[in-house]
Amino acid sequence: MNKVYLGLGSNIDDRELFINSAIEQIDDNNKCDIIEVSSFYETRPYGITDQGNFVNAVCLISTSLEPIKLFRMIKLIEEQVGRIKRERWGPREIDIDIIFYDDLIIESEELSIPHTDLTNRAFVLLPVIELNPSIIHPKTKKLLKDYLDTSKENDILRIWKNDFVERLRKQN
Repeated sequence: MNKVYLGLGSNIDDRELFINSAIEQIDDNNKCDIIEVSSFYETRPYGITDQGNFVNAVCLISTSLEPIKLFRMIKLIEEQVGRIKRERWGPREIDIDIIFYDDLIIESEELSIPHTDLTNRAFVLLPVIELNPSIIHPKTKKLLKDYLDTSKENDILRIWKNDFVERLRKQN
């Protein structure tokens, strides 16, 4: 089984509901198991800043799916959860990105692993570090926490634990 970190984000309507729905659908796939989910982070928008704040989280999963099949599965989940295609970096109901897939480095037109811009995004760095404080970037061989600085951390507005995953586990 492969260990994969997935980044999730939403900034439209019930942001937590969209993220929880995506987590539930990932967990429902018989080739994926949720291992752990970070706290939820409310953050300022990245890229296009004239839009609502995001809620972001990272989940660690184990999967037998190959990277491209996992990528296609999460894009399908985005559609099923209700994502409407809009401008790049614009508002979204749900966004799911593969942050890390084991220690693989993949650079293709369709897929980049590790996620291309993760080192500039506190809303990705902090939740990944929360789940694994000693994680090393497979490409640069640096600790992820070495990429943090106070300017990035200032984009984090609020952090809280979401008990959805615990309820999900009790149901199974």
